[in-house]
Amino acid sequence: MILHLTPLDDWLTAPDRPYSPRSLAAEGFVHCSPDETVGLAVANALYRDAPGPLMVLLIDEEALDSPVRWEPAAGASLPGVAEDALFPHVYGPVNRSAVVGMLEVRRGSDGRWASLAAWS
Repeated sequence: MILHLTPLDDWLTAPDRPYSPRSLAAEGFVHCSPDETVGLAVANALYRDAPGPLMVLLIDEEALDSPVRWEPAAGASLPGVAEDALFPHVYGPVNRSAVVGMLEVRRGSDGRWASLAAWS
């Protein structure tokens, strides 16, 4: 299972088509995280000011129609993430049938993204 962070509105856009976030057009792949710890580190580094709701798509890597490559992060390292960590990058749109669940990213009392919870 790989994780992809997205604002809920982005996921809900064009629900009848494969999911294609802006990063796919801009960088050629969809950014994903290997686990919850890394996903939360990414959320706090890149989505700090996102008003929410911020979601995590649970993607079955084996069910994807597009190839996945595990690669180092480009640019600066993220606090709480090992410098040699590899990130799953999906090189093409995400077929919605590969998304097997969705969790909401919740903020802690300090305002930082702190946990994942069932979306209600």
